[in-house]
Amino acid sequence: MTRPTAPAAPTGPSPLTGPTGPTTILVIAKEPVPGRVKTRLTPPYTPDEAAQLAEAALCDTLRAVGAMPARRRVVVLDGRPGTWLSPGFDIRPQSTGGLDERLAAAFADSAGPTLLIGMDTPQVTPQLLAPALDIGAWDDCDAWFGAAEDGGFWALGLAAPEPGLLRGVPMSTEHTGAVQRARLIAAGLRVRDLPPLRDVDTAKDAERVADAAPGGRFAATLARLRPAGGR
Repeated sequence: MTRPTAPAAPTGPSPLTGPTGPTTILVIAKEPVPGRVKTRLTPPYTPDEAAQLAEAALCDTLRAVGAMPARRRVVVLDGRPGTWLSPGFDIRPQSTGGLDERLAAAFADSAGPTLLIGMDTPQVTPQLLAPALDIGAWDDCDAWFGAAEDGGFWALGLAAPEPGLLRGVPMSTEHTGAVQRARLIAAGLRVRDLPPLRDVDTAKDAERVADAAPGGRFAATLARLRPAGGR
């Protein structure tokens, strides 16, 4: 089946950032280097193509975050910044250790209300993020949680960052999100939920995410990399 031509999409980072707000936004990210990112897309995509898709996903994510009110916007990065970095974002290096330790360290370096999201949900929009970032987002709320369809989570917000809430949570399993949310509840936190989203891990995920956000750079990159008639 011939893939429809994707609408034109921005190819670079957004030149604008949203107004200030009460919350720091952390984007946990990996430098889009071939062979180091999105390895589950290979095959059918080459390592270079997988890296292009990772960069597109990161750009779409930063564009959505940049449009929202925030006290500070930070990319918590494994690697070096590149041309994909949007104005208005600071860079902080990721710590070492497992993913739970790296996420915990990201929160440990933040103060005040903080929302952390990943780079694997390029379909995220300002509207999806708005409930956790608007004025009043933390009224009668201690935590925001965005479940991922694969059983993980794509967003976690804490009114008072507590690294211990993440340490020891088994990552990259079908139960990760359930365990993490249960940690929040067990700690007595009042939790509000963001809509569930699909992470881009496999080629099938990439197709579904592109279909959900056809106007983004990710969808345009996927359309360019996939010849008519499929792979």
